[in-house]
Parts: sequence; C-alpha cells; structure tokens
Amino acid sequence: MGKVLVLNASYEPLNITNWKRAVILLLKGKAEQLEHYENFIYPTFPFPSVIRLRHYVKVPYKDIPLTRRNILERDRHSCQYCGYRGDQLTLDHILPRSRGGADSWENLVTACVRCNIKKGNRTPKEAHMPLHKSPRKPYSSLHFEIVKCTKDNLNHEWRKYVIGI
Repeated sequence: MGKVLVLNASYEPLNITNWKRAVILLLKGKAEQLEHYENFIYPTFPFPSVIRLRHYVKVPYKDIPLTRRNILERDRHSCQYCGYRGDQLTLDHILPRSRGGADSWENLVTACVRCNIKKGNRTPKEAHMPLHKSPRKPYSSLHFEIVKCTKDNLNHEWRKYVIGI
C-alpha cells in the first residue's frame, strides 16, 4: 500500500504517485477515486489505489532510451530462449550484427550465456531456438514502473487499466 496509479481523464495511465498526493488531488476535486484498498484513512475515506483526473492533461511524447537496463526490464530479467532467471544474463541480437542486425528494440533480447553461445552467429530459426515472446519497443517508461508495482499480485486492480501487463 502507498502507491497510487494516476489515470488521465481518458483512462490512460499517467503516473504513479504516493497516497498523500492522491488524497490531496481527491480532496481538491481534481480527481475521482476508481479503486481503493481495504484500509481506511477516515471511516468513510478508504486509501486510494487508482484515481482518474477530471480534466485531460496533455503529456509530451518521451522516447525510451535503448539501454541494457531497459532491455533487461522489458524481458523481466529472464532468458528469452530458455527462461533462466539470474545474474548471468547477456544481450543477444536476433539477427547477428555480423549479418546486418541493428541495435534496436525489435532485434535485442535478454539471453543467458549458455543460450547466447549455443545460438552463436545464427538466427533463432537457424539455431532451432524459438523466442518465448517477440521483442518490441515498450509503450512508455511508466510501463516498467507499473510492471514492477504489479509483481507478485500486488496492486492487482491496476491490471484492468493498463494494456500489456
């Protein structure tokens, strides 16, 4: 408890804030409460879990940088070939760089050292190593934070407001 998903007036995820900021937005009438926790701040006022702004806020487009950390986050720190989770993870080019493969969201995946060596200078199809899921560019950097906050069935009520988790 303590984290609150903030939705735009269009129900688009906008931010994650703390419960104090969410309560202020609710009391000022700038937001409405859509979901709440079982605990109460006051007998008639439950802790908010999801709030929606009453007026639409235009959000500027922000590109997500292609970094090792972001690739690991997108792939949930697991090998996309065998599912291994651990510290010994590398980045693998689906189409190897030596064959013209680019550094892009769609061409990079997380792989364990064993699978990366086994695949070598081949494509997954040539190596008979299918990917668990096709890589793609994340919707937003907020997506990473929402995935973290909904792990282990935490904040399960957020799932109906977010695509792709």
